[in-house]
Amino acid sequence: MAGACPPDLVAFADRLGDAARRVIRRRFRTPIAVDIKADASPVTLADKEAEQAIRRLIGRHYPSHGIQGEEFGISRPEAEWRWIVDPIDGTKSFMTGSPLFGTLIALMRRGRPVLGLMEQPILEERWLAHGGQPTTLNGQRIRPRRCPRLAEAVLYTSGLEYFQGHGEAGLRRLMAECRLTRFSADCYALGLMTLGFVDLVIEPRVHPHDYAALVPIVENAGGAMTDWQGRKLGYDRVGDFVAVGDRRLLAPALALLAG
Repeated sequence: MAGACPPDLVAFADRLGDAARRVIRRRFRTPIAVDIKADASPVTLADKEAEQAIRRLIGRHYPSHGIQGEEFGISRPEAEWRWIVDPIDGTKSFMTGSPLFGTLIALMRRGRPVLGLMEQPILEERWLAHGGQPTTLNGQRIRPRRCPRLAEAVLYTSGLEYFQGHGEAGLRRLMAECRLTRFSADCYALGLMTLGFVDLVIEPRVHPHDYAALVPIVENAGGAMTDWQGRKLGYDRVGDFVAVGDRRLLAPALALLAG
C-alpha cells in the first residue's frame, strides 16, 4: 500500500489529471509533428504541452514541491514531495490514433509513492490510488480477477522488440505458458489488469516516470508489482518490472523469467 497522502494533495492530483485531459483531447487524431528524441523514442507537441500544463499548476500551488517529468527533467530534486509525470505513456499509440495510452502522475514523499493517478483522456477514465485506500476507476472501487495459474492468464507487454538482448528468452517462456499474449497497450494494460481483463504485465528497461504511478494503482487494487528478481521497485533508475493481478502468479512468472 502507498504511504499516507493529505486530502488536499489527492484533490490536487485530480486537477492535474484534468489539465492533461484538456490538452491531450484537443490534440488527439489531429495532424501533429513527431520528433525523435536522443533515445530514439518519439515525442509530440501534446506530450510537451501536457507536461507543461501540469508543471505550471504545481509551480503555482505547491512551489516547494519537486517535479520529475519525462520531457523536461527534474526540478527541485531535494524536495520532500516530488511529482513524477509521464504526460503520454504510449506516445506511439497516441500518434497512430489509438487510445491505448495514458497520463501517469505519481506523488512521492521522501522517495516513496503516496499517490498514483492514471488518466485516459479520450475514454475519460481515471485510475486513482493513495494511502491505504482501494484503487478506484472514476470513483468506483475496482479489483483484479482471480487467476491462480499461468495457463489461465492473459499476458500483456509493449512489444517483442523491446526485449532484444534483454529478457527475450524469459518472455518467450512466459508466452508459451500463458493462455493469451497481447501487445502495445503500455500503461493501459495495467489499468485493464486492475479491472480483471489482464492478469500479467511485463516490461523491460523502464524509467521511473513509466511505473511510479502504477505501483500504488496495482498494489492498492490487490495485485503485486516487482522487478524481475521479485524485489521492490526503486524510483531512481531504469529497471524492469512484472505486475500481476493475482499474487499467486508472481512466483511462477519470476521463475520463468529467470530461466
